[in-house]
Amino acid sequence: MKQNARSMTYAAFLGAVLIGGANFIAVSFSNMELPPLFGAALRFGLASAVFILIAQIAHVPWARGQAAAGAAVYGLLAFGASYALLYFALLGLAAGKVAVIVASVPLFTLAIAVIVGQERLSARGIIGGVLVIAGIAVLSLGTLGGEFSAVYLFGAVLGAVTIAASSVFVKTLPDVHPISLNAIGMAAGTLFLALGSLLLGERWLLPNETPTLLALGWLVLLGSVGLFQLFLYVIRRWSASATVYAVAGMPVVTAGLGAVMLDQPITVEVVVGGTLVIVAVYVGAIARARKLPPLPEGPDLTTETHP
Repeated sequence: MKQNARSMTYAAFLGAVLIGGANFIAVSFSNMELPPLFGAALRFGLASAVFILIAQIAHVPWARGQAAAGAAVYGLLAFGASYALLYFALLGLAAGKVAVIVASVPLFTLAIAVIVGQERLSARGIIGGVLVIAGIAVLSLGTLGGEFSAVYLFGAVLGAVTIAASSVFVKTLPDVHPISLNAIGMAAGTLFLALGSLLLGERWLLPNETPTLLALGWLVLLGSVGLFQLFLYVIRRWSASATVYAVAGMPVVTAGLGAVMLDQPITVEVVVGGTLVIVAVYVGAIARARKLPPLPEGPDLTTETHP
């Protein structure tokens, strides 16, 4: 049973990597027809509705008081500010470029977690961070070349920092059921994104193109409901800095899907950089988790945190 629980955590981590990598492609299709902030608000608004429906059917306890406020703050960071910045960045940068920048989230997360006293620096964490930097540097040779606006680049970097901050923050929340946490958080994020869309004067319209509808369906059901349930499942068992290595692995998936779906080239730099990132994910997350004692059985499993 204990080994099965650990295997489930590894599987959830891998699932988050695969879904998150595909999300960059889906967002690119969504941005072709929908204004970016409105598209993000529509995505998370529908996902929040799905979570609320699941909570009602499954009789999930609803967060109240301080727990609800914490879930809302988490949502403003994780689904509001961060996605507003990333959707904006995708208007001026290719999906692969944004994915590479977002892969720096583990470094930001480790730095923030150490600053606030949530984690301590470890050899594996430092080595994993160095390997991520190396992988990003090599990947950048093939994916960050050409002309691009510094404004979009700054938006992507600030989005990565916000994701890191939300990951550290969620570890400080009291025990809240992940379905309730995602439902409240995505609702708060939706309000933030909708307000930003109105302030920017975006035109609100429903999608008509088949690629947009398919992309939105993916982003709602798997890219939001599926991805963030998997993320919370893992982060309840691992540290924030280990869990966000899932984000570091996403560019490898994005590059592969980009070659198949968007005819984007797979260069030597992408292969070498992707390999370094994969090694970084193993050192920074998987290998660290393997050194931990077996996960406990019983109810405590839902709140146990590693490493």
